[in-house]
Amino acid sequence: MIVLDTHVLAWADNDERKLGRKTRALINRLWARGEVAACAMSFWEIALLQARGRLELPLPVEEWRGQLLAAGLLELPVDGNVGIRAVSLGGLPNDPADRLIVATALHHDAALVSADERLLGWNHPMARHDARL
Repeated sequence: MIVLDTHVLAWADNDERKLGRKTRALINRLWARGEVAACAMSFWEIALLQARGRLELPLPVEEWRGQLLAAGLLELPVDGNVGIRAVSLGGLPNDPADRLIVATALHHDAALVSADERLLGWNHPMARHDARL
């Protein structure tokens, strides 16, 4: 399973050119098997970006989320275990959303797909995939 970082989720849905060809192929292959997920926190982040005018979606965020879930995206919840784990991630930037997304991927033993240099370069054996590839 892979967990898409928030920006990758938006890129994948909007056919953004920043998303690399290998990454798009990976997402398509795993989507067909029901193995593409997003942390519930990503929907909060997207709603916040939309509310602040920093992200445009073709639909209200609630409908956009519903369409993605109906199409097969898995939404992984943030529970107490994930929240506690997010605090103990040494060396990771202090952004709460990033920490919760990373902790969610770790909790589910999934690879994180991101273009965030801070997450890609984090000194941890976690499986990661650079979304720009």
